[in-house]
Amino acid sequence: MFIEDLALKGMAVQSSTHNCGATYSICGASKAIDGIRYSPSGTPHPEETYTYCSHTSNDLNPWWRLDLLDYYYIYKVAITNRGDGWLEQTTGVEIRIGNSLDNNGNNNPRCAVTSSVPAGSTVSFSCGGMEGRYVNMYIPKQAYLVLCEVEVYGTGNFCNLILDC
Repeated sequence: MFIEDLALKGMAVQSSTHNCGATYSICGASKAIDGIRYSPSGTPHPEETYTYCSHTSNDLNPWWRLDLLDYYYIYKVAITNRGDGWLEQTTGVEIRIGNSLDNNGNNNPRCAVTSSVPAGSTVSFSCGGMEGRYVNMYIPKQAYLVLCEVEVYGTGNFCNLILDC
């Protein structure tokens, strides 16, 4: 079975984009799928977080969604946290996988919920081959959501493998 990081092929959107300096696009959703696990650390240049990470505003129920552009079996999702503290921005994130865009995809089945992701670390979650096109990160409370990298490992277009569509 061949498993690859499907996130690099997808398109990402998020509930809002934090004002990260000169331009909103600097910390947009696509920063979390650019293939760069780097997560800045230290306080001399906290704006580096905005260069390498996606960052929502302080929203009620912030979310980030990856559209894989096809249907896959998802086996593992990995999240890289920022390295300069602010651990709560990746604590309690619900990882949801499925094919629905109801509630922006946040009603899809849940793979896992993060506990505290250490600063600058990458933590992986097993999803056991969940089927889906959309991978959501969702915090069900008022919060910022910051993701420095999201990797999604899976295989096969399940529609073509199973449903013969």
